[in-house]
Amino acid sequence: MDCSRIFEEFPAPEYRGTQEQALSDIRDAFAAGNDVVLARAPTGSGKSLLARAVAGCGATPSEVGPEEPIGAYYTTPQVSQLDDVEGDPLLEDLSIIRGKNNYSCILPGETDTPVNQAPCAREREFDCQVKHRCPYFSDRAIAANRSIAAMTLAYFMQTAGSDVFGTRDVVVIDEAHGLGDWAEMYAAIELGPETIPPWEDVRPETIEGVDDAVEYAQYLTTICDRGLESLRGSAELTPEEVDKRDRLTKLRTDLNWFIEDYSDPESVTTWVVDQHGGEGSPVTIKPVNPERYLKHTVWDRGRKFLLLSATILNKDAFCANVGLDPSNVALVDVPHTFPVENRPLYDVTQGKMTYEHREETLPKIARVLVRLMQRHDDEKGLVHCHSYAIQEQLEELLGEFGVDARIRSHDREDRDGQLAAWQRSDDPGVFLSVKMEEALDLEGDLCRWQLLCKAPYPNTRDSRVARRLEDGQWAWYYRTALRTVIQACGRVVRAPDDYGATYLGDSSLLELFDRAKTDMPEWFLAQVGRLSQPELPPFAPGEAVAGSTTQQTNRRRSRGSRKKSADDHPLSDVWD
Repeated sequence: MDCSRIFEEFPAPEYRGTQEQALSDIRDAFAAGNDVVLARAPTGSGKSLLARAVAGCGATPSEVGPEEPIGAYYTTPQVSQLDDVEGDPLLEDLSIIRGKNNYSCILPGETDTPVNQAPCAREREFDCQVKHRCPYFSDRAIAANRSIAAMTLAYFMQTAGSDVFGTRDVVVIDEAHGLGDWAEMYAAIELGPETIPPWEDVRPETIEGVDDAVEYAQYLTTICDRGLESLRGSAELTPEEVDKRDRLTKLRTDLNWFIEDYSDPESVTTWVVDQHGGEGSPVTIKPVNPERYLKHTVWDRGRKFLLLSATILNKDAFCANVGLDPSNVALVDVPHTFPVENRPLYDVTQGKMTYEHREETLPKIARVLVRLMQRHDDEKGLVHCHSYAIQEQLEELLGEFGVDARIRSHDREDRDGQLAAWQRSDDPGVFLSVKMEEALDLEGDLCRWQLLCKAPYPNTRDSRVARRLEDGQWAWYYRTALRTVIQACGRVVRAPDDYGATYLGDSSLLELFDRAKTDMPEWFLAQVGRLSQPELPPFAPGEAVAGSTTQQTNRRRSRGSRKKSADDHPLSDVWD
């Protein structure tokens, strides 16, 4: 890596805000011998441009020997962020590659078929005469041979060990605060209808511990072998059979890995098991220390790493969570350039939103939301409901108040479509969202205010979370919730001249700020320091919908479409 090139590799014609100083600090951190640099860069700092400058410092063939890694990877957990990169003319030299299911086959009669179910995946020894023009293989070949390959973190991790995407000199990871979560997702084994094709025939009995899970896993590997043997007997598979084959193959690999690791007396992994629904319900098997699985999927893929995020709150804790040695890691703080008065926090708390208090608190929050709709009668608003259970209850209350003409919501199946429709609308709609605290760009009039209904603490029903708390890791618990709050606060203020208000409805958020104050970035601490109580109009539902023109039937999903889920559990006031 030649970090002296960092300024000439910056793709924009001029610097914005503190970008020049940030590049200088990043360059100095690498020059000091650190292999990993954490850049704590808030919203609006132009992280993708900083990322491109660092990626451009990757070694070139003329600078190193033939066996040395060259070039760079750019990766992000968020698909929407990769879309933004693809549409940015300043980043046009990043070669983007996506998973096969994002591309369509070009063979006659197959143009509606995704590449992962095309004839090359269905037919044994199929010889595709147009493979050189296949959009997937073409993009893959281009990305493999260009100096900067860009992809989602999921694709990046899945290609570990690939001959096509081997080790490179530099790896840049945007929105890197979620690496620990991705390690857990990568290492976790989900056993349910989505992963086991013959689910109805192999539902588990009650799984009371890891030994029961191993016994069930051994049984499932036999089922996988039988299913794959049957499919191998066919010269040509249907798209449905291809999907079944791929799921069985992945399931067998995951199960064998779990069985072997658990049976290895030298393994240091501690495994935990969740089966919240009891007998016959899905099972999740996961390691308590998933960070070690980042080694071959991430850390072995590069020589130097730049990790960017607004919410890497504690360097040592972050390093421990992702398997890094903090002595080889530098932290660079990028100042916030958005005026603090443009991003106010308001206290409209009505009580605790834990399950035992929710029945009393949520109706009060609903009434406050109506008053906020009155205050912002001609502006779009976003409500972070935290769970589908809260979303549904809140929607029912708003319907009783008669303000549902201004409300739009979503379920698990139509979240992207409903979000896009709300964003396109000129009506001052209020969107009841679940799990949209990250990767949502609502600049300008797309949204001027938002309400946080509940402190987003991790799910204490999750056995890994419970194990951490048993070990006294309460600081991690509070940091995780704070990170989500900070991410949420950044949804409605996206530029120095943008403005948007964030209202806090759960009094537990105030307690969270007190408990996690030492981990707050200075710019967010300043935001919290200006926390105030707003003047709201008296409760008058008719005034909340005075500016709405859209028919109610176009805004609300059918309640009959809702599926029973973990959100119906008394403890589902936490993450799914």
